[in-house]
Amino acid sequence: MTTGTRWAKWTRKWHRWISTPMLLLIPVTLGLKFTGHGNVLKEYPIAESLQSILFLLLTLTGGYMYIYRLVNKKKRAARIPASVGKART
Repeated sequence: MTTGTRWAKWTRKWHRWISTPMLLLIPVTLGLKFTGHGNVLKEYPIAESLQSILFLLLTLTGGYMYIYRLVNKKKRAARIPASVGKART
């Protein structure tokens, strides 16, 4: 297993683990804000900062996974000769 593959594997795992709390935190936060219980969030400012930090981590890991896929796709295309990809007639 190459280093890049190992990084991609762990990035996918981190992305999954970060996305789970975000799936719970965003609806709860929005629900509190729009139901008139926004003062609860003022008492717990960590909720807003935690949401921002998790969103930043999701953005970074998602961007890494997207770019990693594109780079590997180009590498594979460069390794495969053009005649192999064409159908024989």
